Amino acid sequence: MQAWIEPLLALLALPRYGLSTLFAAAFVSATLLPVGSEPALFGLLKLNPDIFWSAVLVATAGNTLGGMLDWWLGRKAHEVADKYHRSPMHLKALDFLQRLGPKACLLAWLPVVGDPLCAVAGWLRLPFWPCTGYMLVGKFLRYLFMTSALLWAFPH
Repeated sequence: MQAWIEPLLALLALPRYGLSTLFAAAFVSATLLPVGSEPALFGLLKLNPDIFWSAVLVATAGNTLGGMLDWWLGRKAHEVADKYHRSPMHLKALDFLQRLGPKACLLAWLPVVGDPLCAVAGWLRLPFWPCTGYMLVGKFLRYLFMTSALLWAFPH
């Protein structure tokens, strides 16, 4: 097992491939896969504190593009899916999202529900660019505040 893990870790080593690895981690973490990008961002900034803004912006871009992919997948799923049985809880959630519209994507930063929220926004055919804008703002603020708090809490 070590034969394949060491080259993989070397390939993804933050000091050597920092921003591209961060972008990939942020992108994948925005999909429905259970991966967190905050440890990658924090680790990169502990090694390279001078690239704070670049790292936050790269993480935001990767995570927003992942959210845009979720939106697109939700939209395509709606186009090919048949009508299905809707539970009362499901109907309440859809009603909530329809009332909020694209502003609901501001919550895309939330753990567990944020990524599926982007897919549901696409499913509901909420406008793509306003949804993307709200995703971008929410994800940027999450990275900015979470990373600042971690760097403040663990200065050395």
